[in-house]
Amino acid sequence: YVDLGLPSGLKWATCNIGARAPEASGDYFAWGEIKTKKSFSESGSLTYGKKKYSIEIAGNSQLDAARANWGGSWRMPTKYECHELIDKCKWEWVTVNGVNGYKVTGPNGNKIFLPASGRRDGSSLNSAGSHGFYWSSTPDESFAYSAYSLYFSSDSHGMNSYGRRYDGRCIRPVSE
Repeated sequence: YVDLGLPSGLKWATCNIGARAPEASGDYFAWGEIKTKKSFSESGSLTYGKKKYSIEIAGNSQLDAARANWGGSWRMPTKYECHELIDKCKWEWVTVNGVNGYKVTGPNGNKIFLPASGRRDGSSLNSAGSHGFYWSSTPDESFAYSAYSLYFSSDSHGMNSYGRRYDGRCIRPVSE
């Protein structure tokens, strides 16, 4: 992990789940699911449209892919922790070993790299190399079909809840 010097003290993993290097995309997950799969669809989703899953899932080993796959204190970041990363760090679009993404520099000068890994819809990979989509653990409480995501392209970065829970997106774990 990397301590970016954030006010919360939260540490960010150096790689996505399933990745062996910081620039690798790793595995893709539907929101609230702990196993990756080959195809992502509405009908194959465990949480899409289901109100009972309109809860914060950080640290829940049955719903949080980071906790289920990495164990220990690893978990998915919340919407608020993603906002802290956005608001307190410097973001610079770079290419690392041929992979586009953001170098994110914390207040203390330490860095992580978030690859522009795109997202999976059905069995297709969309926007890899130009956009990054990373699940947070926070659902859209008012709409059981979406959850909050950290998203970016070369000219912007932020959070939104447009992510359909069945989309395959990467997860960058955090630890206290």
